[in-house]
Order: sequence, then C-alpha cells, then structure tokens
Amino acid sequence: MKISTKGRYALRMMLEFALHPDECTKINQVAERQQISVKYLEQIVTILSRAGYVKSMRGSQGGYKLTRDPSEYTVGMILRLTEGNLAPVACLEDAENQCQRAGVCVTLNVWKQLNDAINQVVDNVTLADLVKEQLAKPDQNLL
Repeated sequence: MKISTKGRYALRMMLEFALHPDECTKINQVAERQQISVKYLEQIVTILSRAGYVKSMRGSQGGYKLTRDPSEYTVGMILRLTEGNLAPVACLEDAENQCQRAGVCVTLNVWKQLNDAINQVVDNVTLADLVKEQLAKPDQNLL
C-alpha cells in the first residue's frame, strides 16, 4: 500500500486548518506554506468540503475552517476519504473475504495482521495529536 499525494496533501491541509482554528485559511496560504500547487489543493478541498470535514467562508476574510474540533478527526478518516480502503491486499477490502483461496491461503493471516496494524495507527492519531506534535517542533517557520 502506498498513500498517494492526494491523501498526504489532504492530511497536511487539514493540519493547516487545525493549526489556525480561530481564522479562515485561504488555499493559497496553505499552498505557500506547504509548497503544494493551488490547483491540486482546490481539488482536494472540494472532496473535504463535500464530506463535511471543512466549510468555506466567503468574503475578504474568507477561506476554509474545520467543521469540528481537531480531536474529532483521525488520520484514518482523512486517508480513507481521499484514498479509499487502506487494505494492503484486495481480498481484505470487503467486509467478507471474497477470495476463493481464503480457506487455504496461509499468507492471509499476514495480510490481516498488516491491515490491523495500519488501522490501529491511522485510527488512533487525531489532528489534535498532530497539532500538538507540530507545535512542539523547534522550527515553527512552516506554520
């Protein structure tokens, strides 16, 4: 499994919004601070907005804000929204394993353990955790 730029940039954009909770953040501000294309961020923020993760505010002081507290968003939520299922193999993507070899496949347990480990990490790290970690970094010029 490899997380695409869409998933990585969505997480970085959500972190930007979480780092500035009392103000609307413009896409061009995120693009400049994160060194990401404005056009690409506009595509990603549309996905985040349609899912209700962010809201847009119009006007000169407009931009985007989170719709909930940063503690209510997990890395897993954001990655699944932009990447889809995070399963490392196709046979684990559905609730019920559809693979004809599932009953005899000795590698299936490895893939299940890997899937569980991935989910354990991404579902237990929140934006609030990332904000705390970012603010503890010595170089705050990236904010």
